[in-house]
Amino acid sequence: MVSLRTGPVVSAKSLKYPEPRMQKLEEKRPSHEVAADSTAKVAVSVIIPVRNEAANLPRCLEALREMGEVYVIDSQSTDSTVDIARSYGAQVVQFHYQGGWPKKRQWAMDTLRLAHEWILLLDADEVLTSELAREIAQAIQNPKVNGYYIALRIHFLGRVLRHGDARFWKLSLFRRSTGRYECRLKGQDASMADMEIHEHVIVEGATARLKNPLPHHNTESLSHYIRKHDEYSNWEAQVLLQNETRPDEIAPSLFGTQAQRRRWLKKKIFAIPGSPALLFIYRYLFRLGFLDGVPGLIYCSFQAVQMFHTKAKMYELRSKKDSA
Repeated sequence: MVSLRTGPVVSAKSLKYPEPRMQKLEEKRPSHEVAADSTAKVAVSVIIPVRNEAANLPRCLEALREMGEVYVIDSQSTDSTVDIARSYGAQVVQFHYQGGWPKKRQWAMDTLRLAHEWILLLDADEVLTSELAREIAQAIQNPKVNGYYIALRIHFLGRVLRHGDARFWKLSLFRRSTGRYECRLKGQDASMADMEIHEHVIVEGATARLKNPLPHHNTESLSHYIRKHDEYSNWEAQVLLQNETRPDEIAPSLFGTQAQRRRWLKKKIFAIPGSPALLFIYRYLFRLGFLDGVPGLIYCSFQAVQMFHTKAKMYELRSKKDSA
């Protein structure tokens, strides 16, 4: 095992982030790995953040054998995640989060010695299809585009969700010199997860959309889903209590990108009494979530519950502030 860096991680000059606290970086490339950059079919560096993802990781890594290199950024998993990653030839890096910014993905982008110009950000529960891999190989040859949005195809409780406003676009593929995560909240801690939640990658220059979707297996178990979204609501409550949009984040806009529209609508709907119930009605009825059967009902309900949890935590934070 080779230590790539032992001192404090310093952000890239093009990124105006504060210097993060010391992290530990470890790397190991198995001796049986045969893929080399010179023979890679797709010159892309894949970054996958994980923690206890032994159930999902084999399916994800199996689909990445033709990628130039794969980094698995682990947060001290207690299952077989690390062994699985190494068995597929992935380079394993340990991330020790101590609060603040940057978080997991941006830290990896700042720190890793990536071999390729293009970065593909994936989650362990996402699976690259052969059609999407071929499209990526062609897309990165275009010198006029610096980033690509990929549509997530949500698999939830064994069913592909086609309704309920479940389909959204994520800027997952970009030139590393042009892309960075927005920072929506500096005062983050481990209760808000150790990786970016609803922050988005901002790319300088032209962007485009890829045609083929990325399958996203949204839930390993409902217990895992609930625990994860509890951390999300901790983060979102703090973000929504801020009065102003930070200068390095995407501004809400009704006529902007999908992310900007969702952010604008969320700000408006959170102020309405009974907004969690309205969100359920919108997704389940007006966006036809009922056509996805029981999984659609559960998914739309969980989205509404997530909003209720966030609003309740916002009330809690205000109460603590008023009584201080």
